[in-house]
Amino acid sequence: MFLAGRCYDFSIMRHVTIALPDELSAALAAPGQDLSRAAFEALALAAYRERKITAAQLRQWLGYETRMEVDAFLESHGVELEYTLEDIERDRDTHQQLGLTSDRS
Repeated sequence: MFLAGRCYDFSIMRHVTIALPDELSAALAAPGQDLSRAAFEALALAAYRERKITAAQLRQWLGYETRMEVDAFLESHGVELEYTLEDIERDRDTHQQLGLTSDRS
């Protein structure tokens, strides 16, 4: 299976066949979009929303190279990004190490 520039080995993927009403098929996939890809994204997104998979797993399975691509995908599907106090502190420390901030003590 080919997903977003990545080729997955069919032998390690579970294949599922489902019957969908035409209305659901139309709602899942935009015109011209592959229905299999749209369904895969919907399932992966649901698993992420339910905290069954991590953002790193979502990134890997959707074939994105960066966290920013995952963030854009999540935002486009109405998922608020999790940005904790620890994330802010880590980013602040990184910016200071890189000399990107001034010390305002």
